[in-house]
Amino acid sequence: QVQLVESGGGLVQAGGSLRLSCAASGRTIGSYSLGWFRQAPGKEREFVAGISRSGGNTYHADSVKGRFTISSDNAKNTMYLQMNSLKPEDTAVYYCAAANTLVVIITPSRYDYWGQGTQVTVSS
Repeated sequence: QVQLVESGGGLVQAGGSLRLSCAASGRTIGSYSLGWFRQAPGKEREFVAGISRSGGNTYHADSVKGRFTISSDNAKNTMYLQMNSLKPEDTAVYYCAAANTLVVIITPSRYDYWGQGTQVTVSS
């Protein structure tokens, strides 16, 4: 199985940028489709972005499209989420996840492995 560890969260002003990393160990990330999710206090966990197992297909939620970009580097066994033009409503704990599927999955329950999360706080 794979272990996932997120990093790169922090406090940033509105309009700023952060890059989250999700380092995998145990198995190569190329064995999974991957996703980023976020959860704000009192809200359900929501899909942010995903990448297919081949890495050839990505999908971003409408709320982040044009501002966030998901990518992966198989050589480093790491997935990234570049977040630009951050807004206060992007404040949440961000999680990376891996699924034993070929295609991008937007449903949290279908993911098999999760990281511990990293806090992103955007001040206005």
